Amino acid sequence: MLYSAFLWRRGFQRDNWINYSLLAIAFVLHTVAMAKRGFSLQHCPVNNLYEATAFVLWTIAAGSLVFGLWPRLRFLGVFTSPLLFCVGVFALMPGLDPPPTGKPQFTNGWASLHAAMIMLGYGAFGLSAVAGSMFLTQERNLKFHRARALFTLLPPIQRLEKMITVSLATGLALLTTGLGLGAAYVELPEGASFKGDPKVIWSMLVWAIYSVLLLLHWKFDQRGHRYAWSAIVAFGFVILTFWGTNLLSGIHNPTP
Repeated sequence: MLYSAFLWRRGFQRDNWINYSLLAIAFVLHTVAMAKRGFSLQHCPVNNLYEATAFVLWTIAAGSLVFGLWPRLRFLGVFTSPLLFCVGVFALMPGLDPPPTGKPQFTNGWASLHAAMIMLGYGAFGLSAVAGSMFLTQERNLKFHRARALFTLLPPIQRLEKMITVSLATGLALLTTGLGLGAAYVELPEGASFKGDPKVIWSMLVWAIYSVLLLLHWKFDQRGHRYAWSAIVAFGFVILTFWGTNLLSGIHNPTP
């Protein structure tokens, strides 16, 4: 994250592999940690707030590294690293990672797949917010720093706008699949119900928000900085309200 600040001040005018390599090393360590945790618990590590947050951050990092294989998108990691660092530090709060109870909260593979698909969807939404940040940076360069915009290695805003759309569509498809799997196959804890559950209501609200964003873009031609800001604000809502609704959910926090 600190090295990203230096690259930001340089105006993204030098194709630098150091930031990409640091992100790749962190991703490898993150992957090993998640794998070791999953094998030690003998289930997919998506069963509490810490694990869910770690999974979302892993998805964002993976997407940044894949897109970074293209030189014009390599600076995506500069925008993702502050998000990964700040949310990652927050996820380390002890209250988000209670000791295991001896058995997984979810008792079948469909439920783990349901959770994993939803977390991947949130990761894709995070990438759309990162692409939106790059869009706004490049747009500002075009308006106020024409020389910097000419020599910068950031991709053109048209390509960034397309990246926002692809990330939003991918995230919505994954979220829809995850919600469908949950409705069809998740075995609810005794006394719990989908009806009126805060997390279910929140999930449907998130689904509606991103559906509206894509509808406005495809049918009503919403583009430019308003579209980029919409992707950023929508993900900000997701990341800020995810923990609270999860704690209020009877499905995700069954009464012993």
